[in-house]
Amino acid sequence: MAACAARYLFLFPLLAPKFPLPHPPFRRRRGRGACIGAARCSSEANAAWGGIVEDDLTELLQILPRDLRDNLQNEPRKDQLLEVILDLGRRPEARFLGDSGGQYLRDSEISQQELEAAQQAVGEFGGDNRAGIEGTLHRISAIRSRKGMVVGLTCRVGRAVTGHVDMVRDLLNYKESILFLGRPGVGKTTVMREIARVLADEFQKRVVIVDTSNEIGGDGDIPHAAIGGARRMQVPEPSMQHRVMTEAVENHMPEVVIVDEIGTEAEAQACRSIAERGVMLIGTAHGERLANIIKNPTLSDLIGGVETVTLGDDEARARRSQKSILERKAPPTFPFLIEMRERHYWVTHRVCLFLHV
Repeated sequence: MAACAARYLFLFPLLAPKFPLPHPPFRRRRGRGACIGAARCSSEANAAWGGIVEDDLTELLQILPRDLRDNLQNEPRKDQLLEVILDLGRRPEARFLGDSGGQYLRDSEISQQELEAAQQAVGEFGGDNRAGIEGTLHRISAIRSRKGMVVGLTCRVGRAVTGHVDMVRDLLNYKESILFLGRPGVGKTTVMREIARVLADEFQKRVVIVDTSNEIGGDGDIPHAAIGGARRMQVPEPSMQHRVMTEAVENHMPEVVIVDEIGTEAEAQACRSIAERGVMLIGTAHGERLANIIKNPTLSDLIGGVETVTLGDDEARARRSQKSILERKAPPTFPFLIEMRERHYWVTHRVCLFLHV
């Protein structure tokens, strides 16, 4: 599917009220364009990621030991670099787009001194053990020992990729909330960033991003140019994300709120509260299929929640169904759910009110 982006629409559930269907699936365009800012943009990167790419890779390489930096600078596939792994006492490893495993960068192990130097170059980590490089979209995550010492770093490359929104541009016209579902590393945050820019600059919407780990808008107090005219609210601690979501609506009059990694019951409730005020939500959650959300007691409310109802004999015969059926508890917070199965292969569900099984 890498050569041709695809998006399929499924109705969930099968018995549903009538509604206008979106237009046929979009093929993602690979047009020409200028990079945002002064970052590097190459034809190889565009081909690999399927759009116009800006990655500030040099900034990330500066925190690595010199020999690893030189190794990666000369790596033919550096435009496809996903992350660099530095674990104490192990060989450094690079992971690339499309590879199931990693590639060792040298034969010797990472020393304590090298790890401390990298940590010092990054600066202070937040309560979620994440940090960034100011003015870039890169993320550095720490692994700590039982004593709190950093014993490993995951240096993930952040890229601004334009073109992904073409696959869901028709859904944005509906002005209804959309939840993106996918496993880690499939590109959810990249899509959030591009949707924020398109809604703010092309649709002329008042967009506020609740940026818990500074991944969407980049590190530092000045947001990255990749989010366009969207505003960004930083979150002091991950546990405060739901409060900042509510604050965004109450204080800043957004038409659209964008939030990455919805994962707690409080955040799910905040999403419902925001949606009930008529504000469009664009969010992400971890998972691979719609069934993952349905079975998750914490997140099932995002699509309305599901409860078992027992019908009487007459009603079951009238419905031509079993006596035990599943029904929605409430209207869905996110009427559209998109499974990001691969970077260029998405499946769209229109979440409706009733489900019979």
